[in-house]
Amino acid sequence: MARDAVTVSGTEALARLAEERVDHRFKGLPPDADGLTVGELAAQRRNLFTDGFATPVLALSAERLEHNLRLMETYAARHGLAFAPHGKTSMAPRLFQRQIEHGAWGITLAVPHQVWVARAFGFRRIFLANELVDPAALRRIAAELAADPAFRLICYVDSVRGVELMDAALRGAARPLEVVVELAAGEGARTGVRTEEECAAVADAVAAVDTLRLVGVAGYEGEVPQATPERVDAWLRRLVALAVDFDAAGRFAKTGASGATGETGEIEEIVVSAGGSAWFDAVADVFAGIPDLSRPVLKLLRSGAYVSHDDGHYRRLTPFNRVPEEGALEPAFRLWAQVVSRPSPEQAFVNAGKRDAAHDLDLPFAQVIRRGGTERPATGVSVTALSDQHAWLRTGPEADLEVGDWVGLGLSHPCTSFDKWPLIPLAEADGTVVDYIRTFF
Repeated sequence: MARDAVTVSGTEALARLAEERVDHRFKGLPPDADGLTVGELAAQRRNLFTDGFATPVLALSAERLEHNLRLMETYAARHGLAFAPHGKTSMAPRLFQRQIEHGAWGITLAVPHQVWVARAFGFRRIFLANELVDPAALRRIAAELAADPAFRLICYVDSVRGVELMDAALRGAARPLEVVVELAAGEGARTGVRTEEECAAVADAVAAVDTLRLVGVAGYEGEVPQATPERVDAWLRRLVALAVDFDAAGRFAKTGASGATGETGEIEEIVVSAGGSAWFDAVADVFAGIPDLSRPVLKLLRSGAYVSHDDGHYRRLTPFNRVPEEGALEPAFRLWAQVVSRPSPEQAFVNAGKRDAAHDLDLPFAQVIRRGGTERPATGVSVTALSDQHAWLRTGPEADLEVGDWVGLGLSHPCTSFDKWPLIPLAEADGTVVDYIRTFF
């Protein structure tokens, strides 16, 4: 792990995750594991298929997870990018830790609760990809900054009104809050400032207060309307040009904010940040052309879905499809469910549904069938619908499927896969469970 990336108390909190007791909160685990600690259960190295795990159960592939972590570490380093993967994907501090160990600068988050989770586990660099105007949350962040001089949080601003609200909440804070102006990805996009003129007005509002410090510009190219490589490239070039213009105008030096600590307001680096999971190749290409500015530039990529990847949405959209010479991510999730009804040759039902499987982008994909220790492709089997606790399967004439069979389902959209499972077995290829990933949604 990078030196000082996590506090000593945070490292201890991560270790204490192994001391949590297994009980009714955690679905899919063996019934006889009740009362064991997570660490004790992990030490038993039980087999996912033969040692009492109950369907439905979501498993994360140990080998594929490690592959994905290494691939994006290598990719970011190759392209000269700092990396702050979006933690809202997994909300799993153990995975945050693994990401830091694999070279991440810090963790991106979206809302205050996620910041509290990261701080509870001692993470010291957080990029908050949202404008934060809630006074209670801002005061808590100010207290965290005062208590830990090594803690760094960078937050979006996207309006003069937002600057006013942030300033009002932070008056008297020991340290100014670092902010980046968010450039919207275009008309009809999500958040962010729509025009360069408005961006300048927001930057000037930041410069006029003592509680905030402008350190860069940022945005999310995934919101470019009707995104094409050309449109995404054009927006990223606007973002870079905004940073260049702000620097030439002295806006990154115009932070005259001293704060209660007597800091000068001078910044050591300029932050330029973008990057979801669909266009990070474009980010790498455009950011490679950022010219020399008055200070070093932190080129910060924020892709998050890579950690588990998927079998649907991101399999189709990943930039590695466009640049296969850079490698390939591997889908690491598999949801195991059991056939509980076979009412006709054309239909079957398994015991996993909306409560267990992501379904906001694609339905799950039937991939493999297990029977008597043998695994084979789920030929002729497809998922056609989900109820709360059942998946509807269509079965063709070639489908050999019986009540009691286990069906392995691939999933689409990591973000809504993680949030349905508070404790996820980390399994090797032969089914040996070597660890458990705790999530906090």
